Amino acid sequence: MKKKNIVIGIITAILLIVSLGVLQRLLMPKFMTGIVEGSLVEEYYQEKSKHDVIFVGDCEVYENFSPITLWKNYGITSYIRGSAQQLIWQSYYLLEDTLRFEKPDVVVFNVLSLKYDQPQSEAYNRMSIDGMQLSMTKINNILASMTPKENILDYIFPILRYHSRITSLTADDFKYCFGKDKVSTNGYYMRVDVKPAGVFPTPKKLADYSFGANAMKYLDKMTLLCKQNGIKLILIKAPCLYPHWYKEWDDQVKTYAQKNNLDYINMINLVDKIGIDFKKNTYDAGLHLNLSGAEKLADYFGAYLVRNYALKDHRGDPSLDKIYNDKTAFYNDMKQSQIDEIKRYGYLKRFLVK
Repeated sequence: MKKKNIVIGIITAILLIVSLGVLQRLLMPKFMTGIVEGSLVEEYYQEKSKHDVIFVGDCEVYENFSPITLWKNYGITSYIRGSAQQLIWQSYYLLEDTLRFEKPDVVVFNVLSLKYDQPQSEAYNRMSIDGMQLSMTKINNILASMTPKENILDYIFPILRYHSRITSLTADDFKYCFGKDKVSTNGYYMRVDVKPAGVFPTPKKLADYSFGANAMKYLDKMTLLCKQNGIKLILIKAPCLYPHWYKEWDDQVKTYAQKNNLDYINMINLVDKIGIDFKKNTYDAGLHLNLSGAEKLADYFGAYLVRNYALKDHRGDPSLDKIYNDKTAFYNDMKQSQIDEIKRYGYLKRFLVK
């Protein structure tokens, strides 16, 4: 009788854990339509090959560089571990997480997030953290990122945070409970639509242009992590027109790069050389590049990488050719799907917030 009760207790506990796991998956936001950027971080774990180049950073990397172009034109394998408003400590921990699985030759960090010295928003935190696999790196990321009213347990056990969604579940929640469609190619967020750059407000003068101590601490940590692992770190500023990138900020990054023997590329100054036309190569009036702009930027940057870092051309490697033929087909299908959607509706319906 005692053994029977023990068995019943074990089975009951297993059923409870499984049920809670399923309920948690159901309640968590799916990010399959509207704000699909929330799915980017977790897609990395589906990768079947290693990468020469890893990008970390905010929308200025995941919307502005086409990894398929880097492969197609130079045979460079790359992945963008980007997320919306990714803060520098989140970039650091996503890089640390990446090094659990591979060691790239080059890491590229976009420096815009240096302007933030403290946690900003739970909503953006979630898009950088929820998709990470559970590890001490994720826990450290949570601790570094939480705003004052947040609780670490809500991140480790998302059901505690999202339980209230039980009354507002959508068809997507049920459809994608146990599996989600891919929304990116190697972390790249594709947009084929065009909205020419407009007029931006005059930049406000700041009381203090100095980057904060916390932000610089994590830049130091990223620099050290790369050096310890024999990885070349490149600092970049993507060629976006807004938000404004102040000269004082630019000068600080230049000084830091020189002091630490790093390359820094301010691509705002290279727009003409890259061939970017903000009447045609942006989908949101100059904040980010569209597909045509991302392919131009990747082509320029690929040539730079080959010239300065002697990255190997992997085209002709049978295993990688197979992987990237499949990735390129997916990329081309997504491109054609978006073109067809614009022809049908006049806009990209999938990105409307539901």
